[in-house]
This record gives sequence, C-alpha cells and structure tokens, in this order.
Amino acid sequence: MADPKGFLTHARELPQRRPVDVRIRDWREVYEDFSKPALTKQAARCMDCGIPFCHNGCPLGNLIPEWNDLVYRDDWREAVERLHATNNFPEFTGRLCPAPCETACVLGINSDPVAIKRVEVEIIDRAFDEGWVTPQRPTSKSGKKVAVIGSGPAGLAAAQQLTRAGHDVVVFERADRIGGLLRYGIPEFKMEKRHLDRRLAQMRAEGTEFRAGVNAGVDVTAERLRAEFDAVVLAGGATAWRDLPVPGRELDGVHQAMEYLPLANKVQEGDLAAPPISAEGKHVVVIGGGDTGADCIGTAVRQGAASITQLEIMPRPPERRPAAQPWPTYPMLFKVESAHEELEADGGARVYAVSTTGFVGDEQGRVKALRLVDVEGPSGGFKPVPGTEREIPAELVTLAMGFVGPEKGALLTDLAALAPDREAFFDARGNVARDKSYMSGVDGVFVAGDMGRGQSLIVWAIAEGRTAAAAADRYLTGQTALPEVIPPTARPLV
Repeated sequence: MADPKGFLTHARELPQRRPVDVRIRDWREVYEDFSKPALTKQAARCMDCGIPFCHNGCPLGNLIPEWNDLVYRDDWREAVERLHATNNFPEFTGRLCPAPCETACVLGINSDPVAIKRVEVEIIDRAFDEGWVTPQRPTSKSGKKVAVIGSGPAGLAAAQQLTRAGHDVVVFERADRIGGLLRYGIPEFKMEKRHLDRRLAQMRAEGTEFRAGVNAGVDVTAERLRAEFDAVVLAGGATAWRDLPVPGRELDGVHQAMEYLPLANKVQEGDLAAPPISAEGKHVVVIGGGDTGADCIGTAVRQGAASITQLEIMPRPPERRPAAQPWPTYPMLFKVESAHEELEADGGARVYAVSTTGFVGDEQGRVKALRLVDVEGPSGGFKPVPGTEREIPAELVTLAMGFVGPEKGALLTDLAALAPDREAFFDARGNVARDKSYMSGVDGVFVAGDMGRGQSLIVWAIAEGRTAAAAADRYLTGQTALPEVIPPTARPLV
C-alpha cells in the first residue's frame, strides 16, 4: 500500500485547465502540467483495497493499485510495465475514457475517488518522454496473414496484439489517415494527434502494415479478403449515425457531428486551409448532450461562433449520485467539461428537456432558425408541453445524437451472403453477431468493438480488440498466449 493514511490526509486534486480566454485561441490540450508532488499525493490516496472494485469497473482490468503504489515509490519504469500489461494505449484512455474505474473506486463510497485517469496519463507520458516505450517485435513469425478492418481503438489493439504474436497484419482504413475516431472524431484540444502518431510509429516498427484510403468491401472485396488472408478482424465501429427526421432537415447548414468535426481536424493536420463547414460568425445549435456534443461546442467556440446553444431531450442530470445508481455503478451526473466552461464564458446555454420539431430556412435554402418545445420525460414519454413552442436562431446545426450500429455497406452485406445462416449474421440490434470466440457467422472472420457491441466506450473497444486478437490467434495456431480480457456477452457498465 502506497501510504496507509494517504486517503485521509490528501484530497482529490486534478491539474488546472488553462484559462478559458487563453485556451480558446489555440487547439492544444486544455490542461496545465501536473506537478510530481501533486501526482504522488494522488497515487498515495489509493487504499490498495482487499477487493479493488476499480478492477471490475475497468473493462481492461487495469492493475490500478499496483501502478499507484509504484508511482508513489517513484518506480516509474515498472509502473508503465504494469500499465501496459493490460492496456495497449493508456495515453488514449487516460485522456478520453469517462473513467468507470473512478466511479467504482472504494474510496468513492463516502469521499472523492482516486484520480486514476490522471495517474495513468502521467505514467505513459513520462514513459514516452524517457524513451521507455519501444517496439516489441515478435520473436518468431507464424506465416499467417490477418486483415484488420478499421483503425480505431479496437482495430489498433487487435492489430498490435496479433503482430506481436507473430502474424503479418494489415490494417485497412477507408479514411485518408490512420486512426479512425481517434484521428477525426476527437478534437485536437481533447487529444493532440501527436499521441496517436507516436503510437502508430511504434506499431509500424513492430511490423504492422497500414493501408489508408482503402474502403474494405469496395476497393478490396470481401471475397478477396477471405482469399488473401487467413483471418479477418472486423473493427469498423458503429458509424451509422442517428438522424433527426423533422421538417427542414434537408436545409443547408444542418449537419451530422461527424460531418463537422473531421473537417476541423483536417485543418489541424494541415490538409485544409479552412474547414468547409465552419461556425465562424454563426448562431450554432448543438443537438445532443453527450461527449460528441461537447466536442462540437469546443470546436465552434474556437472557430468564432456568434452564439452557441446545446439542446438535450433528457432532463438535467443530478449533481450527486442518485439512489437508483448506487456505488459502484456508473452514475449519470451533471458534468462540466472544458467545452461547457467555454460555452458559459461565451454566453451560451445548455437547455434540457426540449425536443426539436423542425428547422426554418431562408430563401436560399439555408437554415436560419430551429423550432423546439419543452417535453415531459423520460417517464412522461417525451410528450410536448403545450404553450412552450418557440424558435431560436440557428445558422449551423450539428446533430450529436449518437450512433445506431455499423453501416450495412458492401463489406458487411457481402460477408453476410457468405455466412451459412445469412439471417443470423446480424443480431437483434443490428450489430454483427459473434459467438463466444468473437467469431462472426463466417469462418475466420472475427468482430471487435462497436461493430459487435454497438456504440460504447474507448476502453471497451481496446478490451474487445485484445480479446478478439487472442481468439484469432488461437484460431490460426491452435493456442494463444495473448490475454483474453472480457467475454463477448458482457454488457458495458455505461
């Protein structure tokens, strides 16, 4: 145990965010540096519980008490080894995961939980700075070839594990750069892409091959993939977005969040001089109160929006854990992310329990206003409240309402046709069905991440990528030394 009295003598502390008026002028990450003494105190708060519920809260089963103790003892080299033992990409999860481990922390029963994510980030960032993260090349080759479809967190995790097991792995990505959602769905101020690029450099040095700009199912057919590769791992994500079928949806200026956010990232990559869809000087409305909605807010602020309003159909969440969501479950609480701070500083608003009923356009077919109404819900069935109908200015609208499953494009359609039971290739929710070994209805084709479980968290994607890799390795060689993290029937905590 790091410090037997640490949880009594030290309060939870996180690094400060840079001042709003400073950080909105650039696209760098929002947090200030965290001092080593402050971090040591946070690691010391870990109680090294006899039953560490943080393990259960984390789908990867991260060895949290172990690396907290190592940080407290200043053994950073061993700390990163324990971190990498369960997680291929802690620099991603430490920045992007909503931390179900922290909500399951035993200290959180009657106090503030350990700042687990912050410790995780500091360990891996120091490891990269010190040169401790090096390629782990396979000691022998299997002679087997594996295709991984999609280069998001699930695909990258599966690819790295399979490469290290000695297989020749090719990752196919339809976008022009590798990284999937990490590259184009996450704004730079949330995770600078240098963190992604340095990890990809490690993977290339280990032997993983990346082919960007290749649309699997179109540029390379399902039949060709099955003929040229001994196994295939589907990790294309749940990219079929939820739409809003209301009058005026066709107006210019109403866009899906994933049409809007990638363009801003392309500007930061240097691929575009200016985004074709920009919030500059416009009244912006973001529909959806989740993380993607917050990403749209932060992006619009930096682009110079005239005003920003965020709409959410659900009621405002409570600030404290409700009785119906007891420890160690993940509670749905009111959060103030960095983008929300920027929204408030800019005079914007978050509006809850409202539903969009339509869009109003001008003579040129551009959106100029949004119609909404208060609703009673969810127990009230989201029924409109009479007399609350109104319009608000809206010259750019982003739809950030989540995703409904994988796209049923040529790849999945053709693979379904190859399955002995074509009707069973998809499950009842429209995801690609898989058995206990993560294999789909087509022999040798495995499924990992959101494509198989539906929209979920980055930490689940990495965990599934690791487990699908172990299953594929066993399929190819008859055995595996790769860790199997979670069963496919496990449901997400959030």
